[in-house]
Amino acid sequence: MALSLSKRKRPSREDKPLHERAKIAGLVLDHATALLLAGFINKHVLKSVDYPISTGKEAVVFRATTPAGEFLAVKVFKFETSSFVHMMDYVEGDRRFQYVSHRKRELVKAWSRKEYANLQAAFREGAAVPRPVACRENIVIMEFLGEGGVAYALLKDVSLEDAAAAFEQCRAGLKAFFQAGLVHADLSPYNIIVGRGEDGGEKLFFIDVGQAVLLSHPRAREFLAKDCRNIAKFFVGQGVKADAGELLEEVLNSGAQST
Repeated sequence: MALSLSKRKRPSREDKPLHERAKIAGLVLDHATALLLAGFINKHVLKSVDYPISTGKEAVVFRATTPAGEFLAVKVFKFETSSFVHMMDYVEGDRRFQYVSHRKRELVKAWSRKEYANLQAAFREGAAVPRPVACRENIVIMEFLGEGGVAYALLKDVSLEDAAAAFEQCRAGLKAFFQAGLVHADLSPYNIIVGRGEDGGEKLFFIDVGQAVLLSHPRAREFLAKDCRNIAKFFVGQGVKADAGELLEEVLNSGAQST
């Protein structure tokens, strides 16, 4: 498929393990997080933390290698950031995290647990999301989505082979989340990855699910309607006949497990 891999080049010394705490701390800018990463290495969950594959205001995602030579993605949420002011909109109203402190550090830890819990729920329902592996404090470890150690690209950066089929996968993904009792709440071409399925064709994965809310959340329908608008708008631009209102009603009528 065209443009299916991330444009980020691998460092020339990518396989050099980052065992030294100073090197890990230099990458994630937090000493406590460095100790947690070193702990995952000492417990043989990871062999090395290789290099960043995605950076943002809220988190850095690293490619990591396991003792078996497989790759995983390690998402590290930053404690020192100003972009978590919106968090409470997604945490308040979620009974799983109703006693979370408003202190930034505790809120970031809760956000990490929320992302992991949402991944677990969506994955169990068969949604195309990275397989969750482990979570501790501000770190979430999950399946690495890529080929040959190179991460797949975002939907916004991909020239799709079959836009209509991709839209159907998004439709199925929205339904799978809904049936798992969740709304993604921030779905757009910026947090959908285009990978490769077992049949060799394009496969879309939903990522960045920390903000996903339960259906019982007071703004769940509002968030779902926005997700549907974002997806319909993108695929209309790809020449696909997509209607946000019809998509919303179809998802709402797909049924959901009790939440």
